Amino acid sequence: MNLTNINTVRDILERHGFSFSKGLGQNFIINPDICPKIAEMGNAQAGYGVLEIGTGIGVLTAELAKRADKVCAVEIDTRLLPILEETLSDFDNIKIFNEDVMKCDLRKLISEEFQGLHTAVCANLPYYITSPVIMLLLESRLPIDSITVMVQKEAAQRLCAKVGTRDSGAITVGVNYYGTVKSLFNVSRGSFMPAPNVDSAVIRIDLHSEHRLSEEDEKFFFKVVKSGFSQRRKTAANAVSSLMGIPKEKVYSALKEVGLPETARIESLDMDQLIAFALELKGMC
Repeated sequence: MNLTNINTVRDILERHGFSFSKGLGQNFIINPDICPKIAEMGNAQAGYGVLEIGTGIGVLTAELAKRADKVCAVEIDTRLLPILEETLSDFDNIKIFNEDVMKCDLRKLISEEFQGLHTAVCANLPYYITSPVIMLLLESRLPIDSITVMVQKEAAQRLCAKVGTRDSGAITVGVNYYGTVKSLFNVSRGSFMPAPNVDSAVIRIDLHSEHRLSEEDEKFFFKVVKSGFSQRRKTAANAVSSLMGIPKEKVYSALKEVGLPETARIESLDMDQLIAFALELKGMC
């Protein structure tokens, strides 16, 4: 079954009475070159279990299952389940979880389903949950080797930006703290059905095996980062003070102790400066 042939896709969807949900950000891949590349570049190989987030009609799921030992896919849309039973019927190494990934116990899933295997994540993420899903995967400290995702091109540029530059954001700091991120390839809007209004890009995050901070310090660090970037037009001192309820004098002192001016903006700080500032501030609270 050719799941990237537009006529085949239309036939399947019509037979099952399926209509696209704008609320779920559904755009199914119809470019036959995309999913094999994601699977090849996303660690779908022998010895790996792959966690997929969002299945569509199973185009990427099938490519992952051809290469990896096992695929577990988390799909929130119940209407897709009978479609997936049809499109993925040739595979015996796929398990579908009809759940919201933001509420799913991913640690338990990985532990029970991928015993003895390395774990990788591959997904064509709906644009509206890109940052929440990526940060959930990272902050949960799951036993994952890599995260390969297709996201909106603009989001990919922010994810792959250098920490300390104007293009960076809280999500940039997050992916660079937990791993090494790189852009793999771009995907035109015409590669989807229905076609979105923007182009996409595929990125890969290779996760570090160790973390620079303890879990307690890490939580405080990301509170500082998120506070600073949520009001990025303000100085770091004003943003952090107002959102975290820390007296401005303490924030100024922390900045001074790590050699930063009172006027520093959070987006101008590199990773080492951000960590040093957060740790100094935490010690004063």
